[in-house]
Amino acid sequence: MSRLLVPLAGVAWVGATLVLSTTGWAGRRSLADRIAPYVPVGTGRTPPPSPSRSLRQAVGPVASELGDAVARLAGVAEPAARRLARIGATESVTDLRTRQASWAVGTFLALAAVVTVAGLPPTLALVVLVGLPTAAFLVPEQQLATASARYQERLVLELPIVAEQLGMLLSAGYSMGGALGRIAGRGTGVVAADVRRVGDRTRQGLDEHAALEEWAELADVAALHRLVAVLGLQRQAADLGRLISEEARSMRQDAHRQLLESIERRSQQVWVPVTVATLVPGLAFLAVPFIEALRLFTAG
Repeated sequence: MSRLLVPLAGVAWVGATLVLSTTGWAGRRSLADRIAPYVPVGTGRTPPPSPSRSLRQAVGPVASELGDAVARLAGVAEPAARRLARIGATESVTDLRTRQASWAVGTFLALAAVVTVAGLPPTLALVVLVGLPTAAFLVPEQQLATASARYQERLVLELPIVAEQLGMLLSAGYSMGGALGRIAGRGTGVVAADVRRVGDRTRQGLDEHAALEEWAELADVAALHRLVAVLGLQRQAADLGRLISEEARSMRQDAHRQLLESIERRSQQVWVPVTVATLVPGLAFLAVPFIEALRLFTAG
């Protein structure tokens, strides 16, 4: 057993190096990366890639393919790139998958050393070596899914207010672009951030309604799809502000209905521990005469 400690320590050291190389706080930035902000643009010289960047470029494609396969096996159907773009993350899919693979490999190597030293049974060792690295891989996936769901919830809550503001601005004589620009400039929520991205897309040459449809497709919220469909009637409807106000009223009713459903579910969940706390002692009291009757029957 002692002869295995040296190679296992070496393997664990290599795994820890791979994991820490993907984190910015553990590795020192190269000289080229530190002086890059101060080098004039267009000098014709490309700084050499740092070791961590080269490792990421080499492992990234494989990690992306394996990560997508594991995510599909775990029941995640929506692409990670779409969810990252939805929440406005600066991290790419390759960076996410590389980070997941690094944590999974590091966890596997550390557990392999622990299993070897502890001498666990083969079945338990297999469960530990497969289950815990998979869980370590899926933790960032779950965090991304939670952030995406939280974004959609905030969008649903903010959308009626923004829709009412948009309807008032259009009724006051603002154009669609001017109303969206005012909302983007004065707002602070997720809707305002998305409207700023819509403005950026229109300045890049995309049609205004196409940019709104792109936003609705990315957000994947039914209320936003309906609002964008109403906004598409700006050239056919004479009173678009009134239509938007009615749609905002409908959004508020849907949000109120969802709130009531959530309250009802929580009120039903309250009775689960009460029911369990009532049934368990009752079953225990019923078991006493039943066991006694069986004893008398077998004795007779």
